[in-house]
Amino acid sequence: MLENLDTAKKQALLEYLKSFVSDERLKRFDEVIAERIGHMHIVLEDIYQAHNASAVLRSVDCFGIQNVHFIETRNFYKVSDDVALGASQWLNIHRHKNTRETLGELKQQGFKIVATTPHKNDKTIYDFDVTQKFALVFGTEKEGISQDIFDMADEFVKIPMYGFTESFNISVCAAMCMNEFSNKIRKEVPNPYLPAEEKQDIYIEWLRKSIRKCDLIIKDFIAKQGERSV
Repeated sequence: MLENLDTAKKQALLEYLKSFVSDERLKRFDEVIAERIGHMHIVLEDIYQAHNASAVLRSVDCFGIQNVHFIETRNFYKVSDDVALGASQWLNIHRHKNTRETLGELKQQGFKIVATTPHKNDKTIYDFDVTQKFALVFGTEKEGISQDIFDMADEFVKIPMYGFTESFNISVCAAMCMNEFSNKIRKEVPNPYLPAEEKQDIYIEWLRKSIRKCDLIIKDFIAKQGERSV
């Protein structure tokens, strides 16, 4: 419905939709979107336990990251609202069917592929350089990252372990990584936030989810815009 609108018309629509939402809610939207990081994307490959993936989504939102990619070659992910607490409605969730194609697309967009694994002796999360934008990849619960990720990753990171247990639960690992990296990104990267056009699209989507019968309102707005251009 919105794909044919140019930036100016989208902005006009955004301002129009704002009139249907309280000032308090708009203030909260403004605060959150200003802190949304576009410098780092999160990639989850074949997570099969819904509560784990939902817990990761909750952390993604809390740490101010916007884009999550689910690679579903074997397992289809369904949000567990009891765990995610509605976080998924504020995020851009991208679903993919092929690991190599997904990572290839991210590389074409300028993202470095960074895989998390305790089995590769590379950098710890505390030594990792966040300067270049990157996609942080987590593998499935038991096996970890796939061979495709091993083959295509540009770097590997791990969390130092000091006990007998080999690894953290994926949701704990993801939260620790995102906490460390999001803090470093905000301190060390000049402008790690979302580009203006992406912010605009996300803001409209947030408004759509906050206004009853919003699609009808948008349809009416677009129709009136078309009449004015005739």
